[in-house]
Amino acid sequence: MKKLLVLFCFFILTMASAQEISMQKGKFFKEGTQISSWETKQLLITNPEAYKYFKSAKNKEAWGGFLIASGIVLTVGDLVKGLVSDADYPTGFTYVGAGCIVAAIPIMSGRTKKMQKALEIYNNEIKSTVGATGFDLNILANANGYGLQIRF
Repeated sequence: MKKLLVLFCFFILTMASAQEISMQKGKFFKEGTQISSWETKQLLITNPEAYKYFKSAKNKEAWGGFLIASGIVLTVGDLVKGLVSDADYPTGFTYVGAGCIVAAIPIMSGRTKKMQKALEIYNNEIKSTVGATGFDLNILANANGYGLQIRF
């Protein structure tokens, strides 16, 4: 009876963790509830190919955000300097800031496609491994430690 209970618990845990992830308006959802980006990363880390696309999308998002913020700071800072002093406006800072903002547009444009691709790869893997007969046992290692993954 004890073995049957343990086996049943493993089955429930495996089926509960093997749900598809969707993305709507830049937010991640699993079973209709919103999950954080960190939780999404922890789910995708089990699939190296999906994680590669996810990481690439997050890098694009970070660099694009940095360039936009830098551009706004440089442009607004130069505008304020021009308003409160007798210095000529615009100076080089305005042009560099505008250039940063323009450079951020193509960098951030491909992040949604990469994120969708990562989720598609992950969801396809979930469908193929969970729907198969038998089970799959994997040993995982991530930032949280080591563990076993059983898929039915």
